[in-house]
Amino acid sequence: MTYVCTRGGEPIADTRAILQGLSDNGGLYVPAEPVRATPDMLPFAADVPYARRAAQVLALFLKSFDPEELLTICQAAYGRFDDPKTAPVRPLKDGAALLELYHGPTLAFKDMALQVLPRLVTSSARKEGEMRAIHILTATSGDTGKAALEGFRDVPGTRCTVFYPLNGVSRLQERQMVTSQGDNVQVIAVRGNFDDAQTGVKRLFNDPAFRAEMAQKGSVLSSANSINIGCLVPQVAYYFSAYADLANIGLIQPGEAINICVPTGNFGDILAAWYAKRMGLPIGRLICASNRNHVLTDFIRTGEYNADRPFHKTISPSMDILISSNLERLLFELADRRPEAVRAMMDDLKATRHFRLPGDALDRLQEEFAAYYADDADTKATIRAYWESEDTLVDPHTAVGLSALRQYRAEHPEDRRFMLVNATASPYKFAQDVAEAIGLPPEEDAMRAAEQLAKRTSTPLPGPIAALKTAAVAHTTVSDIDRMGESVLAGL
Repeated sequence: MTYVCTRGGEPIADTRAILQGLSDNGGLYVPAEPVRATPDMLPFAADVPYARRAAQVLALFLKSFDPEELLTICQAAYGRFDDPKTAPVRPLKDGAALLELYHGPTLAFKDMALQVLPRLVTSSARKEGEMRAIHILTATSGDTGKAALEGFRDVPGTRCTVFYPLNGVSRLQERQMVTSQGDNVQVIAVRGNFDDAQTGVKRLFNDPAFRAEMAQKGSVLSSANSINIGCLVPQVAYYFSAYADLANIGLIQPGEAINICVPTGNFGDILAAWYAKRMGLPIGRLICASNRNHVLTDFIRTGEYNADRPFHKTISPSMDILISSNLERLLFELADRRPEAVRAMMDDLKATRHFRLPGDALDRLQEEFAAYYADDADTKATIRAYWESEDTLVDPHTAVGLSALRQYRAEHPEDRRFMLVNATASPYKFAQDVAEAIGLPPEEDAMRAAEQLAKRTSTPLPGPIAALKTAAVAHTTVSDIDRMGESVLAGL
């Protein structure tokens, strides 16, 4: 499959897009031609296991890979999940369900992609004849980091460096990262917020001197968040699987359109749902759910993207983002695939932290997307409400999505389509805030909060969380934004 860059340039093969992650001009890679689902995917039969479902979706995007190779990759990637369905749906009351995406080794939806990506990277390197080590650089707002570290840990021919905002993730998210093991992983806290860290990573990708120095050390750079098409495509797969499960248990009829609500900060997870819709999955509206940093909500409502605003730390830190990188792929489509239009918007964003959609793009955007947000008080109230009314414990990000569901239905009572809401992380990754939300006394110690939450709710403390109690801290590096490259090189 051939991929093109949102900012222009020569088309490249899917394997090269996976290895590069980010284009040399700062753009993102998208399929050169529309991708369509095959009839047997709408929906999958009940007895088709998740790994086979995912492999069939990946095969439509990654033509350089043999279908059996992709099946082997997916079977290995999803063999470590704690639910046999990998990404099960959990029915709620009143025509809705949660898509549980947190059953992987790091208890977050990022595992759905980052257990696959390392295998795609190493296979792509072989196909491209790349003999240098693939050095992954990625910034995280919380969940991507540990998932990348776990996915690439001790994978031959790779190295993984994760940057996270100091004091900008939950304590258990941070502990997951700084206790990471593996001879090829590096964790660096950045003095700044996620946008600072992400901008710093992009700057390193576009710094010829840094890339040359890495090349001298035998490494080539790549990325491991959803700006890499090798991360985004596995996310498309779970929407097809969820639709099949909803149909197979009788919650919807095959061919019936559903709405999908996604709590998102970097826009990758909801963009994957949009790709699924373009492929032919029956999807009505896509509801974008944000927290107090609601730059995406405002953009979808007005057509103006304005990152020149205060940055708020919230109890849903993985969404504490003002510059949503994956939005660029949607902008490319809204601009009728004109790279010059995307470059103009991205140049405006870099210069003024602001841009506006051209022409009738806003009307087309709003035909498919709706957007809402929840502040911390609403998020906590939603966590408590679902625990008390449905015996369902959710994390703060999922609660933001459930709040958006409530708001959408209040505003659109005529739309009674079934609603799928992404459950993006285990509530135990945010135990202090979840425990307080359901009425437990505030607890300064994150592990003690997790244990008290398990006792109060009679839900099991997940093994990866329990293991953190005795895990040794292995990473203590803290870097200023302008010294991120030096910090990487010092750790080699």
